[in-house]
Amino acid sequence: MSYPGYPSQGYGNPTVHPVQPFDPRSDAEVLRKAMKGFGTDEKAIINVLARRSNTQRQEILLQFKTLYGKDLISNLKSELSGKFEDLVIALMKPHYEFMAKEIHDALAGIGTDEETVIEVVCSATNGEIHAIKSVYQNMYGRSLEGDLKGDTSGNFKRLMVSLCMGNRSEDYNVDPAAAQADAQALLRAGELRAGTDESAFNAVICQRSYPQLQAVMQEYQRITGHSLLKAVKHEFSGDIEEGLMTILKCVENRPAYFAERLYKSMKGLGTDDRSLIRLVVSRCEVDMGDIKTAFEAAYGKTLASFISGDCSGHYEKCLLALIGEY
Repeated sequence: MSYPGYPSQGYGNPTVHPVQPFDPRSDAEVLRKAMKGFGTDEKAIINVLARRSNTQRQEILLQFKTLYGKDLISNLKSELSGKFEDLVIALMKPHYEFMAKEIHDALAGIGTDEETVIEVVCSATNGEIHAIKSVYQNMYGRSLEGDLKGDTSGNFKRLMVSLCMGNRSEDYNVDPAAAQADAQALLRAGELRAGTDESAFNAVICQRSYPQLQAVMQEYQRITGHSLLKAVKHEFSGDIEEGLMTILKCVENRPAYFAERLYKSMKGLGTDDRSLIRLVVSRCEVDMGDIKTAFEAAYGKTLASFISGDCSGHYEKCLLALIGEY
């Protein structure tokens, strides 16, 4: 599967690949057997579902219904429980349906779960934004832009609406003179004035291609002696700061950004299982191999050891299988 608009520099080392040869009928039979009679063979379920691509899982769903006249997801729900059930059901949803639901649920509760909204929207490429918007409209009969507007305010709302357009430049030729001009403009809009001209930051950070933004960040560092990330941290606060920082972190090193998100989902007391599941399920077919490397470089421990320290049972085994460690 291609992910349009992704920066091409070294990203794209998945841990879950489409299995070849692929026999959805045989997989459906294995799953049926694993859930028939007394007890459930969770290991068999992991062996099939954690080692197939999302597209292949959709074919297994279809075969299962054709063979047995039953819905595989309903079957899995009745046989599994807890976090393992949550993880398996997340795996079974078409990718963009899963992401659309994560945003919808983050907006739907009392108060908004801004962290999830920022993670999904600010790290997405044009192609992903358009796919999520289309699926969101189909699932909920409402526009993603409308729901984001209704749940956010001020500069953060403007950032969300800009990103929701999915209109970032995809011209990957870097223009050094334009990067210099943008770096100067951001300096004038932030550090060189009292107060911050947020719209100048919004325009540059939401519009420029990833390679062009990398050039802007390098230029900013050259003229000020410190990073644009540091400047944003100083000039902004709250959700708008988080949103802009997320975009810049993804520009600088996307796998390192997701490694940081995974670390935060597990550090300290308790685990943010919803974030952990979303991150593993959404990245395992994209760049989880790179994220594992970035995780170990940043935290001195493997992602697998963190998961094993925080999770247990079939939930742990399934997560490890998805990151290529079981």
